[in-house]
Amino acid sequence: MKIDFKGITAEELNFKINRVKLNATDKLELKPQFSRQVRKVNGNDKLNFVALSVKVESTEEEPKPFDILATLVGVFEVEDIKDTTEERAFVIEATKIVYPYLRAAVTNLTATAFIAPLNLPVISGPIFPEDKELYAFAVDGGNKLN
Repeated sequence: MKIDFKGITAEELNFKINRVKLNATDKLELKPQFSRQVRKVNGNDKLNFVALSVKVESTEEEPKPFDILATLVGVFEVEDIKDTTEERAFVIEATKIVYPYLRAAVTNLTATAFIAPLNLPVISGPIFPEDKELYAFAVDGGNKLN
């Protein structure tokens, strides 16, 4: 399998401040929610788009000082995918490539809003539960996905 990273673009960057009163003793848990969408171009199976999103949303039960939604899309040209295992491996690798850009976009977006920047964690393993089995196999089996 050959993966060629063609570029990245922001599909959506949305920030909204919430006027939430928190006590000094309140523990704030942002709980970012991640999602991913993989699309292929009609008529060109080699061209793939991997959209990675993060959302933090305030609710009455769990108020947050801001809402944020950021979606970045990585563009990849992929050749020689032989089976569904290699296709899953591509999706995991593409996620690993796009995530640092998403992390930087969220930090920059919050810093530009003149609040303490939100730094998403550095993630060395899979973000999504459906990736855990293949990721564990690749690392334990000595066949890194890189």
